[in-house]
Amino acid sequence: MNVHSLSIRPRIAFSGSAGIGKTTLARRLAAALGLPYLAEGMRQFLEAGGDLHALGPGGLRDLVLRLWEQQRAAEDAAFRAFGGFVSDRSAFDIGAFWIYYGFAADDADTRRIFAETQDRTRYDVVWLLPWGAFPVEADGVRSSDPWRQLHVHVLIEGMLARAGAPVRRVTAGPVEARLAEVLAGTAMTA
Repeated sequence: MNVHSLSIRPRIAFSGSAGIGKTTLARRLAAALGLPYLAEGMRQFLEAGGDLHALGPGGLRDLVLRLWEQQRAAEDAAFRAFGGFVSDRSAFDIGAFWIYYGFAADDADTRRIFAETQDRTRYDVVWLLPWGAFPVEADGVRSSDPWRQLHVHVLIEGMLARAGAPVRRVTAGPVEARLAEVLAGTAMTA
């Protein structure tokens, strides 16, 4: 399937905890649809040698804000230039990370983050991958503790539900089966 066969060029995001196949599936879907792939900023930071522990709480807070600004700008630019995109993370994930890292407080940044990340019109569909479908690899980039990943995943699910986001769940299985499922569901969304 190519995006030219769709009536609109969709804005698609993948969501869920680390190590569940978002990047693989998002890259494959973007290629299949001929849409730009938007990489996850935190992953890029970590793969480039960034150290979250060296940042301290204030530095981590600033990083999450900066990554959200970058993601929002990339999504907006891709929408203007191409009419759609496939993002490796959703805005709802950023809101969940804000809570997970303990940054939520009654302040201007928290109010802004939640106003911006709870915009359910930002995406035509958010594909939520299942937690625990694969063992999380100890790759030095993400936590391999499945219970920390479950904590993040539950927060993301809560953010998606709270916003009434257009969520579709991807079943577990081989990447080709998941890609076929997402392609079929994306065609129904468009």
